[in-house]
Amino acid sequence: MGMSAGAVEAQLRIYNPKPLPFNNEITDTLSDNDIPTGQGGFARDYTVILKERDQITIDLTSDQFDTIVTLLDANGSTVAENDDGPDGSTNSLLFARIVESGSYIVRVRAFGKKRGGHFTLKLMRLRPVL
Repeated sequence: MGMSAGAVEAQLRIYNPKPLPFNNEITDTLSDNDIPTGQGGFARDYTVILKERDQITIDLTSDQFDTIVTLLDANGSTVAENDDGPDGSTNSLLFARIVESGSYIVRVRAFGKKRGGHFTLKLMRLRPVL
């Protein structure tokens, strides 16, 4: 018994992560049209290609909700996650060292049951020290 075309279409509509733009920076809105987290909140996913030995920072800022940023590998395993950044605010700053080249997912979530709001997401590759 396969899923009906309508069900497949609905699933694709629900989970359709967008690639991060070329500059790896995006301003967007987290809303209740995004992926339900099962904890009352919602998540929005972006895909990014990363290379082995990349060192990255992911900066997620919002003045409308307490942000959580998660980096997931192609299998959906959490590589790194950050709730509150070092500046004492509710913004998130994540550092990760990539051990395997491939497609990754950057997940934006709101802490708690907050519906979300506007946010800015920025992924930067740190230049390795030679």
